[in-house]
Amino acid sequence: KMLGRVLCAVLFVAALPSLAGASHGHISVVLLGATGDLAKKYLWQGLFQLYMDQVSSGHSFTFHGAALTALEPGQRLMFDVLKKLACPQDEPPNRCAVLKDQFLKLSQYHQLKTAENYTALNREIEMLLRQEGLKEAGRIFYFSVPPFAYTEIARHINSSCRPPPGAWLRVVLEKPFGHDLESAQQLAAELTSFFREEEMYRVDHYLGKQVSSLQCAASFQSKGLSGWEKNHIRYQHLTSSLSSGRTSFYEQYGVVRDVLQNHLTEALMFLTMELPANVSRAEEVLQCKLQAFQSLRGLEKTSAVLGQYQAYASQVQEELQKAQDYISTTPTFAGVLIHSDSLRWEGVPFLLTSGKALDERVGYVRVLFKNRAYCTQSETLRDAGHSQCKAKQIIFYIGHGALNSPAVLVSRNLFKPIMPKGSWREAVDQPDLHVFGQPLSDYYVYTPVKERDAYSVLISNIYHGRKDFFITTESLLASWRFWTPLLGSISHQSLRLYPGGVENQHLLDFEMVSGEVAFTLAEPVELLNPNRLMPSGYRTIQSKFRQNPLVSAWSEDLISQLASDIEKTASRTVAHSGQFHLALSGGSSPVVLFQRLARHHYAFPWRHTHLWLVDERCVPLTDTESNFFSLHSHLLQSVRVPYFNVHPMPVHLNQRLCVEEDRGTELYAKEIMALVANASFDLVLLGVGTDGHTASLFPRSENGLEGSQAVVLTESPVKPHQRMSLSLPLINKARQVFVLVLGKGKHDITTLLSRVGHEPRKWPVSGVSPSSGQLVWYVDYEALLG
Repeated sequence: KMLGRVLCAVLFVAALPSLAGASHGHISVVLLGATGDLAKKYLWQGLFQLYMDQVSSGHSFTFHGAALTALEPGQRLMFDVLKKLACPQDEPPNRCAVLKDQFLKLSQYHQLKTAENYTALNREIEMLLRQEGLKEAGRIFYFSVPPFAYTEIARHINSSCRPPPGAWLRVVLEKPFGHDLESAQQLAAELTSFFREEEMYRVDHYLGKQVSSLQCAASFQSKGLSGWEKNHIRYQHLTSSLSSGRTSFYEQYGVVRDVLQNHLTEALMFLTMELPANVSRAEEVLQCKLQAFQSLRGLEKTSAVLGQYQAYASQVQEELQKAQDYISTTPTFAGVLIHSDSLRWEGVPFLLTSGKALDERVGYVRVLFKNRAYCTQSETLRDAGHSQCKAKQIIFYIGHGALNSPAVLVSRNLFKPIMPKGSWREAVDQPDLHVFGQPLSDYYVYTPVKERDAYSVLISNIYHGRKDFFITTESLLASWRFWTPLLGSISHQSLRLYPGGVENQHLLDFEMVSGEVAFTLAEPVELLNPNRLMPSGYRTIQSKFRQNPLVSAWSEDLISQLASDIEKTASRTVAHSGQFHLALSGGSSPVVLFQRLARHHYAFPWRHTHLWLVDERCVPLTDTESNFFSLHSHLLQSVRVPYFNVHPMPVHLNQRLCVEEDRGTELYAKEIMALVANASFDLVLLGVGTDGHTASLFPRSENGLEGSQAVVLTESPVKPHQRMSLSLPLINKARQVFVLVLGKGKHDITTLLSRVGHEPRKWPVSGVSPSSGQLVWYVDYEALLG
């Protein structure tokens, strides 16, 4: 089918001189994560734009969408997206229809899940080229997948899907590129073991914006503008105001990691670096960027002010299934003061700000010039182009906001810029808008002749091999080296609560004093949340509970201790036996633990860890009720566990849920026997229900409390009723069992369990007693003391 599509396309395009030139070789584009949100919103449209732009370049193309989804449903999902692709408004309808039809014919879906899948893809590309007599120019692999999957995919590409000698390979990577310097170094080391530096293109979509700071800085500095000097500039302000959403991602990364460390830092570099002799040479640009990084003064705790959108805590509790007493310490607003010690910028403050739920969604770079003039009489009668008292500034308007499009604004009393012809035009019909308190008529305003989406620009640059629009390993590590000390120092800094939108008023205003920043206004008492105050003099209680070790603390500290103990157990076990088998319970209690492990335990030996489920609800694994769905959402998508080391329970077989004839329990038991030595898990994490159940073993359960069966089907008194669970005898074979109990709602059952003996038919958790291992109870103060 693919050969037929390509042959049809080649013959058709060859018949249209306006669309095709001499053959310069074939390019295969592989989009991994082809059915994900980023691919749906931007990447397929960007690839279609590339095809429209380059169909007459002489290259032939094929586009391969890939994901873990099976062939038939994946193909259906992908082509639902492709059918909605659109051409620019200035594209003739007939040509648009022809090109879209050809693009669809040149696109195919693949399931890329195993090493064999990658080998098959490589074989298919080679066969296509051989059949059509085409020479391979290169391959593009776009990683639109979570970073934890990068290493495994990179290994497959390197071993079985590289192009032949003479053809290039370009691998495109999406952020986040690590969580701090250490994790970024680890990820970089893994990737550089498979790819050369020139083969990797790390995407920062801000560098695809048409108001790219590199282009703008080059344009103004090359004209010898004296204002790019410390004696003329008052300050420079770089900001990105965000919309709501992405709560799961945000709770892991926060505003500094999400925006300041990457987007705004890249913009800052292009403003502060000395321009190379040739701005189109990526090597020269990189060296200038690294020199700019070296000139930055180190950040202190007093270099930043932090805030949190008042509704964010409830969003976290609702969307991430947090307990009502969960306290998020994630900043959603940050203002950071940066200084450069270079001769050009000494003494000029750079302000980087970003936040959710501000008054508008907007991004800009604002350069405000010093103004020594004083005007005695009213400014209203003066012409904006000649008044020396009005603010003098250059604004690189990235998008959104009042203008709702990219633009460059220059104060009329500063100078009239000369913009590149053909790509920028002066806006004549200016709407009645104000920007930073001044009417738009006070500025020379320039907008793009043809507005392009950032991803379309970046994909075009990938095609042309323009490395200066992407983040190199050196630049990435330099950025993390700069930001990581600040992230450590502010991890426990109090957050200014703000209501959101126009109601913020002056709450987030901050001022610069003696090289430090602080909020201008004291925080109003009514915005303080008493629940945010943690008790002083905390210490962990270590004692006994049911004749076994007990660890107790406030919930946040308890989770921190539990996560550390699990990591220590994992590291010790991997050092001894080479792998670690961890069985995790479902429900709401472990969610906080999963997030703690994902955010703070980067040394965890995930590569050597096998993850199993203690129990599962009989619902599809994509259902929000599924324990595996919770595990994936809060842990798996943030850490790098090899695909084959993740073992969900087979509750959904033959399009049926937990039917005994499908023998799902036997399949899981056989998998455990085959991989886990003596069927003894290294660690089992359990919870406790208010009725004393654990895993999905309920009081008076007919299955699983005794006998030889390792995995059983059970009935829950609450929906969904059907469950699959490890049996009590299998749990008791584990080397270690940790039981986690959180919240006031568990106080009654905790008190009861402290008094009863071994009665698993009444209270199944009372039957947890590892035959040759250790049991440890982790109970927070509220569950223990009420």
